[in-house]
Amino acid sequence: MSMAEPTDIDDSETVSLHQRILSDIREKILSGTWAPGHRIPFEHELTAEYKCSRMTVNKALSQLAKAGLIERRRRSGSFVRQPQSQAAVLELHDIRIEVEALGLPYRYERLDRLKRRSNVEDRGLLGLAAAGSVLWLEGLHFAGERPFALEQRLINLSAVSEAANEEFLEIAAGPWLIGRVPWSEAEHRIRAVAADETVADALDIDPGAPCLVVERRTWSAEHPVTHVRFIYPAGSHTLVARFTPSQG
Repeated sequence: MSMAEPTDIDDSETVSLHQRILSDIREKILSGTWAPGHRIPFEHELTAEYKCSRMTVNKALSQLAKAGLIERRRRSGSFVRQPQSQAAVLELHDIRIEVEALGLPYRYERLDRLKRRSNVEDRGLLGLAAAGSVLWLEGLHFAGERPFALEQRLINLSAVSEAANEEFLEIAAGPWLIGRVPWSEAEHRIRAVAADETVADALDIDPGAPCLVVERRTWSAEHPVTHVRFIYPAGSHTLVARFTPSQG
């Protein structure tokens, strides 16, 4: 008789173990401890290490594969993915890098933070099917002494529960999220608007002045993670995309 696989005690423990496996492997990859090409321990090895079911391990590895951090090879196991030679069509830029590329000092200042039960608008922005806890953040990115961009962000706390304990006083949520949640899909919407009184006051521009708005939604596997709106004064930001002819 073969030995039965370890099983999880309850649903909450399964979720906890799944997140722990996901975080541990992601940290080793992002920190460089596991270099591209490094073989991830086999499923049975992770099952023994974390004392959990093979289903829990498989779920974590599948999510990491969907996020592009690892690749799974039949009969060979899972490996840290090699960097791609071509840049992704969509990149999640850090505004700090944009500002410092201009040769100006960067600073972030949080304006508002509110944890709440999602309302109809929140669920529409995040693409949530049911109500849940969300974190609302508003902050300013500065380039030197001038406001560079106003950030308005919603975080789905069902997908990133640890965000509820972060204050985000001097660090924007974007870099924090990228370092903790592997995103598998993103969507950008770009439009021009006239600054209302609130936006004009935050960006130190005249009401009605033209602004560029970049809205982004990201998912980790099938779970909505965040919706963010960046509002830039016209003339302070340029979007660049490079394309090549599609190959047959």
